[in-house]
Amino acid sequence: MRSVLDHVVSDFTPLPAPGDDHGRDGPLGWPGYGDQRDRAEQQTGASEAVVCGRGRLASREAIVIHFEFGYLGGSLGAGAGARIADAFDRAVAERLPVVTFIASGGTRMQEGMVALRQLQTLAHHCVRLRDHGLPHVAVLNDPTTGGVWATLGSSADVVVALPGAQVAFAGRRVRSGPDADDPVYTAESHWHAGQVDEVVGADELGACVAEWLELLTGGSPEPAEVPRALGGADEAADGWQAVQRTRDARRPRAQAYLDDYFDRRRYISGDRAGGVDSGMLCGVGRRGGRSIAFAAQTGTRTTPAGFRTATRLVRLADRLGLPVLTLVDTPGAAADPEAERAGVGPAIAELFTTIAAARVPVTTLVIGEGGSGGALAACSPDRLWITPDAYFSVIAPELAAAILKRPEAEVPDLARTLRLRPSDLLELGVVDGIAEARPRPATPVHAVRATSS
Repeated sequence: MRSVLDHVVSDFTPLPAPGDDHGRDGPLGWPGYGDQRDRAEQQTGASEAVVCGRGRLASREAIVIHFEFGYLGGSLGAGAGARIADAFDRAVAERLPVVTFIASGGTRMQEGMVALRQLQTLAHHCVRLRDHGLPHVAVLNDPTTGGVWATLGSSADVVVALPGAQVAFAGRRVRSGPDADDPVYTAESHWHAGQVDEVVGADELGACVAEWLELLTGGSPEPAEVPRALGGADEAADGWQAVQRTRDARRPRAQAYLDDYFDRRRYISGDRAGGVDSGMLCGVGRRGGRSIAFAAQTGTRTTPAGFRTATRLVRLADRLGLPVLTLVDTPGAAADPEAERAGVGPAIAELFTTIAAARVPVTTLVIGEGGSGGALAACSPDRLWITPDAYFSVIAPELAAAILKRPEAEVPDLARTLRLRPSDLLELGVVDGIAEARPRPATPVHAVRATSS
């Protein structure tokens, strides 16, 4: 772990360590505990399982918390907890982000419940950092287990992991049976499950974390600019033609809009509850020297995980003062039994209420299908635009015919009656404007979406 820290952080200056009031053998008077700590210090050169300091990641200054796994397995005790708490206090006082490099086997049994209660202390300081609008990036090394994963790791705004790292609440020695080494206990598995945002190699780690710090600290109070329209500039002749045009596979989708809009960007992954929806792209990008958070539907039906990931993104942006851009393109919310079991209704409700409560400006552009509540949930209530080759409707015309018991031949007439074209929506006051194609200076696009390889 030390080599990773040495390659990623420059100008590292350790913070003064708080005193330890528990004596040589700790709060339990554990026989031989003091000798264990002496040996760990001789082997590692560290006086505790964490080293905290101030350092730079590229051009960004941060408070750095580094776990030394060689010191009693990077375990958390009262001394380590006090150092971490002090580091978070420094971050708040100096308005600096926090980066934690984690390699830990969990809490220290030689200190019993005194060690375990440090998790509550860490949770308090993580919340305090959030309340002050400061970002926290966690880097997971091998292993990241136990209470440290369940506090510092999982609660970070962005979680980056090194390939092959063991990541689990239960450490290897307390797992039993034939599944003890199941691949589920890996960083890659947690990425697939939406609990880790990126899995990157050690050679990419420094640039990755530095860019995240830049993206998370570069917001401004102005709303995100409305993207230019990339598709057809002429509106469809009627509602049914508008529906058919949005379903054309050649129509520009979210990736094209994100490429055109941002100079560079990075993605978060998943809802932190076991779900990932590849049809909802969320992250933070850089445009014109400032950071903008984005949530973009790609034209598929949005699942509960997709709505929850967008909710996570908007909440993160709201905490950090980043304006939000949403791109709407979905035939509607997923309506299969799996989506219902996963709570699609509550997931939609959470996104509705999160956007309604956001203190940062949210800008929306409908770029394709605007299918009912599954589309509206991702929309701004007061900054809503649409492209000429998109539509927005209370229901798809085919479904309207089914509900009204109309024959299939009447679907085109229903599409016209629904008044779902951009000009109709503008006249009705549903949208604020129709986006236009306009020139933008060509800039290189740098987009990073993590993979598990």
